Amino acid sequence: MSEWKEYKLGEIANIQTGPFGSQLHQSDYVDVGIPSIMPVNIGDRMNISTEKIVFITEEDATRLSRYCVQEGDIVYSRRGDVEKCAYIGKAEIGWLCGTGCLRIRIDYSKADSKYIAYYLSTEDMKSWISNNAVGTTMPNLNSSILQQVPLSLPSLDEQKRIASILSSLDDKIDLLNRENATLEAMAETLFRQWFIEEAKEDWEEGTISDLIDFNPTRRLAKDTIVPFLEMSNLSTSTYAPVYWYDRAFNSGTKFQNGDTLLARITPCLENGKTAYVDFLTESQIGWGSTEFIVMCSKLGLHPFFSYVMAKYQDFRDYAESCMAGSSGRQRVDVDNLKNYPISIPDKAIINQFNINIESLVLKMQINNKQIRALKAQRDILLSKLMSNPNII
Repeated sequence: MSEWKEYKLGEIANIQTGPFGSQLHQSDYVDVGIPSIMPVNIGDRMNISTEKIVFITEEDATRLSRYCVQEGDIVYSRRGDVEKCAYIGKAEIGWLCGTGCLRIRIDYSKADSKYIAYYLSTEDMKSWISNNAVGTTMPNLNSSILQQVPLSLPSLDEQKRIASILSSLDDKIDLLNRENATLEAMAETLFRQWFIEEAKEDWEEGTISDLIDFNPTRRLAKDTIVPFLEMSNLSTSTYAPVYWYDRAFNSGTKFQNGDTLLARITPCLENGKTAYVDFLTESQIGWGSTEFIVMCSKLGLHPFFSYVMAKYQDFRDYAESCMAGSSGRQRVDVDNLKNYPISIPDKAIINQFNINIESLVLKMQINNKQIRALKAQRDILLSKLMSNPNII
């Protein structure tokens, strides 16, 4: 392996702060136009999330062209969750590095931008960023801090080789995630067609509590070390949580495989945070945030029925209408949520649904196991390929 050299990020990159509020006002955002990347759009996998993306006019994009991004740029949030960064790909060329963000543009004669993005995503670099951010109540970044980020880099050719290896693993992960998104959409379509759109007139009228058990009893002895799931690790786009870890149980919501976890607090419910539990061992009980509502299918319905029900927009709207409490800390009143009206299907429909949904869930679970294995492999490689005894 070639000799590694020490740099500061500012020596190999130009760091640009996004436009300030005086240059781009809230009233300037439009329904259709050029996407503007905000802190909320910086994803967990160096990606840009288009959920809650805002848009500006082409005229404003031209006026603010010095803040637009190109392929290979890296974007950080200036405040809040400052550890994450996003890599700009072909799809985001010409988008705006919006208010509240910082743009890093690498000098390609000195470093490979994808390698630098991976480097900045290592735990050591995340810790450095977090420890050097300013502010007590909310971490803040600025261009001066990013300029001082320490880097230990191999030759440019070796950087490209390492980035290529890591990118190939990420490509496989993305492919599996896209396949799971399609399978999940198919499951949700099955639910809507069979239980909502084609509900029979002779079905008995009932409520959601006839089909789903809310917050069922789960027993777990205090101080038992089992998987723990934080609210922040629930996804807004797929049933699989982002991350969980072992922790001694003290007080929290308990769940088991086959349960669905629905966020009951604002803004997590509105943001779509939901999970289907399938990551525990057989008979194991996990635990997590007290802000989870646990949903478990009844009447012989497939466990995944609870998840697709929880993702159904009309049900989510009803859940939002059941919120109570002070502004900013509202929570769903579960007793009211149980009154959501729905027809009770006959056994024949339940059996047909179960058969069809099982094949979809099985494939998603196989994919998720592969995703977790690939992520573990990538993280190990990320640590080994970028390790250097002189770092930091």
